[in-house]
Amino acid sequence: GASPEEISESVAGLIAAMSLPEKVEMMSGQGFFASYQANQGRWCAEPYRAGGGCARLGLVPLYFTDGPRGVCAGDSTCFPVTIARGASFDVDLERRIGEAMGVEIRALGRSMTGAVCVNLLRHPAWGRAQETYGEDPHLLGEMGAALAQGIQAHNVVASVKHFAVNSMENARFKVDVRVDERTLREVYLPHFKRIIDAGCASVMSAYNKMNGEYCGQNRYLLTDILRDEWGFKGFVHSDWVRGVYKVYGASAGLDVENPEPLVFGKALVDAVENGQVEPMVIDQACRRILETQFRMSCAEDPLADYSPDLVACAAHRELAYEAACKGAVLLKNDGVLPVDRRKVGRVAVLGRLA
Repeated sequence: GASPEEISESVAGLIAAMSLPEKVEMMSGQGFFASYQANQGRWCAEPYRAGGGCARLGLVPLYFTDGPRGVCAGDSTCFPVTIARGASFDVDLERRIGEAMGVEIRALGRSMTGAVCVNLLRHPAWGRAQETYGEDPHLLGEMGAALAQGIQAHNVVASVKHFAVNSMENARFKVDVRVDERTLREVYLPHFKRIIDAGCASVMSAYNKMNGEYCGQNRYLLTDILRDEWGFKGFVHSDWVRGVYKVYGASAGLDVENPEPLVFGKALVDAVENGQVEPMVIDQACRRILETQFRMSCAEDPLADYSPDLVACAAHRELAYEAACKGAVLLKNDGVLPVDRRKVGRVAVLGRLA
């Protein structure tokens, strides 16, 4: 292990040794479109390079995989959907699920996950309702914190998403969510703060606008609240493809544009050279990324070896079964259950998964 001071010193030395284009290259994903095409549009078929990395200095990039039902890769354990796990109200169970995910992420050669999804559910017909724990900020915070801590116990970077006020699918690229300060603070932010206080290492910004500005370039969200008020030390990355529109997103607090440098890249190098973006913004982003990576890589691993046979192992499948049982909720029982075989002749089991 290395102390925070030692990590900070190493990182400062590396940043000093890097050229501006090398630093800016760390601030975006690389190679996503080619990978996505090569895999016929199968999401997360390969690990995605999602920021970080400098080949010349031997620095490894962050390799992203998605969630939230487990590890979006290979034949990994498929856990019950998040809304079902939320129905268990069992934070210990969710932490154990996080640990199992962390083990499988490592065994599958990834180092970062977007599994911590805590959007606030406003409407049951929302396309991603199953991806979040429910409509209560307290529940979202407790369960999301447990999942993040479980994942990070195996030195995988957990990313909490989508920051913030993201509760709709159809218009997510264009909706401008107008929210007053009290509603923002009481309803939409407490769970994010709880998860960040629990040590979650990364934040994924949301596609939508908040009060007139896209979340991925919203200084009030990404700097004033997240860094200055909450003291968040990790890095922020954008959602995929339409997560940021202007190079000033970097100055606003977005450290990584995913999945490719469509806005950052050369345009960001130019912006620094012509004085639009301060050089310290770039150094700061690289520092956040590298310090997060070093913190994980310098920590001791709970397991000696993350071998591929840990993926979907018996213990993880049993855990998925336990979660399925605990997530089943009986809303009303008029004396029908348990079924009395002397009184009930036939039972209908319906649905595609029956």
